[in-house]
Amino acid sequence: MRLLARAHQIPARSAAGAIILNSGLAKTTADEGTAAGLHGMAAGAYPFLADMEPAEFTRLLSRAEIALGVALLVPVVPSLLAGAALTAFAGGLFGLYLKTPGLRQEGSLRPTPEGNAIAKDIWLLGIGAGLVVEELVSCP
Repeated sequence: MRLLARAHQIPARSAAGAIILNSGLAKTTADEGTAAGLHGMAAGAYPFLADMEPAEFTRLLSRAEIALGVALLVPVVPSLLAGAALTAFAGGLFGLYLKTPGLRQEGSLRPTPEGNAIAKDIWLLGIGAGLVVEELVSCP
């Protein structure tokens, strides 16, 4: 496993990392209403989260986003590791998109206007999978 990110991976890692880091930092000051909304949407798609307190869920989500954002931005974090973490995170977002009523047009994967904000995050899944595949294919 390569220790340093390849030069051509830096733009994609930086773009994804900056967006995710910003999202995580914004959640550090989430009020009770915001926390309840985030938790409610997540628990609707992933019922095992229902027993968690909204503030605790938001705090953990914030920390995870900050850690992932930093891992993507720091080129000494191996791309295989950063890509795997990004793929898992983006897979969770895509699952949220698939499982939340009203985000997709009926009988389709196409987003509704309400679903556009989450559907567009599919690019994160592409970046993560691309990093993983490249590192697995190019390993000696």
